[in-house]
Order: sequence, then C-alpha cells, then structure tokens
Amino acid sequence: MTKPRITLVTSADMPNLYSDEAGLLDALAERGTDPRIAVWNDPDEDWSQAGLTVVRSVSDYAQNRQGFLEWTKRVPRILNHPDVLEWNSDKHYMIELERMGLPVIPTTWLEPEQKLQKQQLHSRFPALSDFVVKPAVSSGVRDIGRYTANDPYQRQAAISQAATLLDQGRSVMVQRYMEEIDIHGEISLIFFNGLMSHSVEKRAMLHPSSVTEPSMHEAVVTSQEASEEQWRWGEQIRAVMHAYVRQRMGRDEQFLFNRVDVVPDGKGSFRVMEASLVDADLYLTSHPAALGNFADAIAMRAFW
Repeated sequence: MTKPRITLVTSADMPNLYSDEAGLLDALAERGTDPRIAVWNDPDEDWSQAGLTVVRSVSDYAQNRQGFLEWTKRVPRILNHPDVLEWNSDKHYMIELERMGLPVIPTTWLEPEQKLQKQQLHSRFPALSDFVVKPAVSSGVRDIGRYTANDPYQRQAAISQAATLLDQGRSVMVQRYMEEIDIHGEISLIFFNGLMSHSVEKRAMLHPSSVTEPSMHEAVVTSQEASEEQWRWGEQIRAVMHAYVRQRMGRDEQFLFNRVDVVPDGKGSFRVMEASLVDADLYLTSHPAALGNFADAIAMRAFW
C-alpha cells in the first residue's frame, strides 16, 4: 500500500520547524506515512503533490497575510481548514468569541481607518495600572508592549508603538495587563483532533516598558496533566469555538490542532487570552506524550 504523503509547512526562517518538533518527521514515518517539510511560499513547490498539508511554523504569515490566505485556498488538502486559518489569523475573532459568551480580556480596538491622533490614542489607554499594546495580526508573541499607565515616559512609548503599528495599516489591541498572570501564571491548553493532549504553564514574559522582539516565542515553565478544572474550561471554550465555526461556515469543522491560552482569575474561572489554530507552538517536548499524540492525530487524518 502506498504510504500517504504528509507535508509539514513552515517558513523560510524556520526550515526545520519549531525546535520542539525535531522528532515529528520520524514519529510520522513510524506511523506508516511519508512525511516531508516545505516552505509555504516556495515558488518551486508543487502543492498538488503535497498530500495532507499541515500548517506549522509559518512565522512570517503576518508580513503577507493576504498572500498566505490565498495560498491556503490553492492547496488541495490543508489543515487546519482555510476558513479557520482566515478568521484565526486576525485576533478580531476575539470579539465574536466574547459575543458568544467566552470570558475574554477586555480590549480596546484601534483601527487604521480611524486616523487617530496622538492625543486620541492617549485618551484610549487605561488611566491606571499596566496595560498591553499589540497588533491584531501577528505571529507568536511579536511586537507586544507592556506599559505602566501613570508613567508619562512609558505612556509616550505606548503611544509611539501604537502609532507606528497604525501607520503600517495594522489594527491595534489595547488590553489591561492581567496581574493574575504574575500570580497564577498563564496556562496553555493543547488539543489534537478535539481531545486535550496536555497543558503547560508559562511564566510572565512582559515587563513594564518592554516590547517583545520580532523573533520571540513563548517559554514554558512547567508541563502538567490537565486538571479537572482545566478540562472543564477546555470543554467550555471548545463548545463556544465550534458554535462559532458552525455559525460562520454553516457546518462544524474538526481542528487538527488548537491551543488556547487562558489566565485563571483566582475565583474559579478564567479569561481567554488567545486561541491559536494557525502557527501555534504546541510545546511537544514539554510532556512525554505530546509529540506522539500530535503524530497520532496527523496520521489519523492522513489515513482518513
């Protein structure tokens, strides 16, 4: 029997995928498939021969989102689904998830077409505590700034960052910094084919008056089995996300992979920071079963 071909898609600056996916090709080969790696915008690549195409470390898609989305629609068999990749590659999707009942971090949206002046930007920032400025379309944790509201120098730096992003035609998100991250940590819940595989707790990465580097990715503190509470949160989040997919696409769609970042609120609930279905770092070396779980999920879809 011919082995099903699997193409793991990356960017030119990550020719070997994320560092924790080094064993993924071997794991897929062990499961009876023919895996390979390709760069999504390689002009010499014949995507009609790609077999099952799995989007992975496309860390440069935000630089040419429209080109990336057009490419996804030309690939015969791609996961996650092109429409899922489209809505999830712009964090305006958080508006819809909040509308459908998920507790998210309150966000002020700044749009290029508003033509906001610096004084107007100033008036839209919180008056107290720390806050975060970040672009709505970005990969990983790039270009995210944390600032202290009542420090005039940091406030001016925040205005400068927001103005630069808006001048580039990029929508901007302004959010209150969740002090709960420093207390409880940020938790990522990772799902494969709708089943929770593992969870990780990440340390706070943002410090006041800091902006993340263009090449920066998240760092894991601890890996853990998902607790009963996290399972409950995960199912609540999944139910809302799939309801959104059905509303948007007219039918449900199984996600090959999905990472949801949440912050415990200290009161038995949580707030969603992000749901990542495009280039999510899945922390495959953080848990003994994680890489195998992902290889199983991909191989299962390849043999469907």
